[in-house]
Amino acid sequence: MNTKQSILKTATTTIKIESKAIAHLSELLTDDFADAVELIYHSKGRVIITGIGKSAIIANKIVATLNSTGTPAVFMHAADAIHGDLGLILEDDVVICISKSGNTPEIKVLVPLIKNANNKMIAITGNIDSFLGQQADFILNAYVAQEACPNNLAPTTSTTAQLVMGDALAVCLLELRGFSSKDFAKYHPGGALGKRLYLRVNDLSSQNQKPQVGLEASLKEVIVEITEKMLGVTAVVENDEIVGIITDGDLRRMLSKSDDLTALKAKDIMSNNPRRILEDAMAVDAKEVMEEFGISQLLVEHDGKYCGVVHLHDLIKEGII
Repeated sequence: MNTKQSILKTATTTIKIESKAIAHLSELLTDDFADAVELIYHSKGRVIITGIGKSAIIANKIVATLNSTGTPAVFMHAADAIHGDLGLILEDDVVICISKSGNTPEIKVLVPLIKNANNKMIAITGNIDSFLGQQADFILNAYVAQEACPNNLAPTTSTTAQLVMGDALAVCLLELRGFSSKDFAKYHPGGALGKRLYLRVNDLSSQNQKPQVGLEASLKEVIVEITEKMLGVTAVVENDEIVGIITDGDLRRMLSKSDDLTALKAKDIMSNNPRRILEDAMAVDAKEVMEEFGISQLLVEHDGKYCGVVHLHDLIKEGII
């Protein structure tokens, strides 16, 4: 077997081991999971998530997922907790402790301190009979039969299982809260994903110039308008209403067909009934229209009146495409 085949075989084995373990997690769910979700949902405090080693890294990811889906969460490293960071935990907070073995020295020191403060504690552990498992109010069983590591040592399958259990918690809480795409956009305003959820056509078109000519505009006026406004297009407008559109392509086709250019007017060059979109439509809707009809610009209107142009480049710049 050559090196490439060996690598692919190892990768395939790893994925199969982990996918089998993840599928098995659904069989380990008990009422404790549902009770833990309801505890967090009804809590007046935050979720404090702690762990050590690779479990601490997973805890950080679960914190990020909860925060982005409407459940306030804070990470607390288990080692730092017993050296001053216990002050992070407030009276109404719920603590989630993550540990594969549930028997690490830091966990054995930390758990009694949490219990003494009367905070409810949820364990995500691969060993429900461990010290952590015995002390927790609710146990989320993240047991895995083996790590993907050939030596069965490096945390691989076990950390994936912990992460999936955290995702399951977050999604259940998301559904209980009725967390919508608008809520998601509120928590993700800076990224491309958030922009797809909140950015509207007017947010883009209002930044552009507003090319327009009348029906009787001369060819020179049309060319000047398209050139100056730099959008490769102009609307043909009558009484503030869109009656046509002239693009760079329309001009090229007209120039190739007509011998006498002096008498040409905008009404002779324009395309009738151009594609248009409302200014309060979502930017992603403009993208779908452009893709469907193979065009680069859309005329924008409000209450039947011409408002401007949204260009394909606007969508690319904002990460919508």
